Amino acid sequence: MRKHPVLLGIFLLCLVGVLFFLLVYGVASLTGDKSTFSMKDKIGVVVLKGIILDSKAALAQLEKYGKDEGIKAIVLRIESPGGGVTPAQEIYEKVQSVKKKKKVVVSMGSMAASGGYYVACAADKIVANPGTVTGSIGVIMHLTNVQDLFKKIGLKSSVIKSGRYKDTGSPFRDMSPEEKVLLQGVLDDIHDQFLDVVSTSRGLPKEKLKEIADGRIMTGRQALQMGLVDYLGDIEFAADVAAKLSGIEGKTELVYPKEERFSIWRYMLEEMVSILKRELAEEGVGFSYLYQTTGD
Repeated sequence: MRKHPVLLGIFLLCLVGVLFFLLVYGVASLTGDKSTFSMKDKIGVVVLKGIILDSKAALAQLEKYGKDEGIKAIVLRIESPGGGVTPAQEIYEKVQSVKKKKKVVVSMGSMAASGGYYVACAADKIVANPGTVTGSIGVIMHLTNVQDLFKKIGLKSSVIKSGRYKDTGSPFRDMSPEEKVLLQGVLDDIHDQFLDVVSTSRGLPKEKLKEIADGRIMTGRQALQMGLVDYLGDIEFAADVAAKLSGIEGKTELVYPKEERFSIWRYMLEEMVSILKRELAEEGVGFSYLYQTTGD
């Protein structure tokens, strides 16, 4: 080797390359992310689970996969009864933006209703399981009245306001007929926005859509018959659809967001947040694209 410095240099370079590869692979093994070393075409999976009260996590993951050149398509897995109007609309708009660069296919789990279905409408194709609970196209708002309770315990509420409608929906008094008309008008407009999205994405006449957009739920099979989804199948089938739309041939690999290490404190916090979400949804915070259930 000493007589051949060029060969020695090549050998050392290869050795460094192998050691670097082993180091990076070892780190990837520890973090659980070996997808970088796979030769298969990759499809990113974004999971939208539970009541939709915050769009931040879904937006960030969609943005990440949208920019990742190694991700050829995206499967949006929805396990949700819906949630807040605004976060559902934000995720819908993000999917619309991302699919200009990559194909997005929705895979519906056990439930993808109301706001969950709203988000699904942004995708290139929608795949539901036959027993998926979906639909529930509508808007809901819950208001609690504690007036009688306050009377029993001797509490009174005083309100100073700048306009006649400023405390509309107050839990301390009954609503006037005019206030009910006002809120119904707002709710009807939000419902109309939902209809616009479904009508445009599914190619269904708005008047025909109104016949089933009354808050009713349906199975995935019924939704297929009504033209609300494109196929029946599981997440693997949805990945195959995404691959075909993207021109991917051969085997593909599903890439999921990196899972954080288990922490008992994080688990307890998530459980508390989950309970809070259910309580907030049941009490009603603003207008919601939500199918009302007893759990997530």
